[in-house]
Amino acid sequence: MNELMQTSIFAGATISLLAYMFGAWLKKKFHSGLFNPLLISIAVTIVILLAAHVDYDTYNLGAKYISWFLTPATVCLAIPLYEQLTLLKKNLAAVAAGIVSGVLTSLVTVLLLALLFGLNQQEFVTFLPKSITTAIGMSVSEELGGYVNITVLVIVVTGVLGNILAEPVLKLFRIQEPIAKGLALGSSAHAIGTAKAMELGEIEGAMSSLSIAVAGILTVFGASVFSWIYSVL
Repeated sequence: MNELMQTSIFAGATISLLAYMFGAWLKKKFHSGLFNPLLISIAVTIVILLAAHVDYDTYNLGAKYISWFLTPATVCLAIPLYEQLTLLKKNLAAVAAGIVSGVLTSLVTVLLLALLFGLNQQEFVTFLPKSITTAIGMSVSEELGGYVNITVLVIVVTGVLGNILAEPVLKLFRIQEPIAKGLALGSSAHAIGTAKAMELGEIEGAMSSLSIAVAGILTVFGASVFSWIYSVL
């Protein structure tokens, strides 16, 4: 198996795509948030690599090509936003307040938990970008001196949990406004949350797409400020 992975430049990508397709099939069949395609694909890929005794670096020789599409895919989320531009203009103040609140909630939560568990500076900045898209979060973590690989894991876990828990939480707090739903998902669970927002409706998807971009930019600046605050505490 190792030899196949090393000689075939698309072996890793093929395994990843097949695992994701399996997860998507399970989600369609059982209609449950627990069968999140991304979560299923991660679990299946790990099982395959462990069973075949393939290390991550060998697997990533082919799988890395998938990550090249991450940034373009994020940019494409601007399309549903453009289609709801009129609605955005009418609710600009509320949208801005919602995204800023989401970013501050994420950063303050990480700060409080880091103080509670006694994390050092490097560990703290590793968790700061947890609620923004991987393309931006990796750069933020690297710039601040965090563990980039752990940051990627934290971002994925945050997104998957947001995707799974979105509907129950929205129902629990009786949030029915489409704009509010989209802003909440985009600012807390980035692209994976946006996938759920698009399932809920066009407006939810558009607002979530906007949140990804704006929350990412705000977090770039906010993470630097909170990193400094933590260093002086």
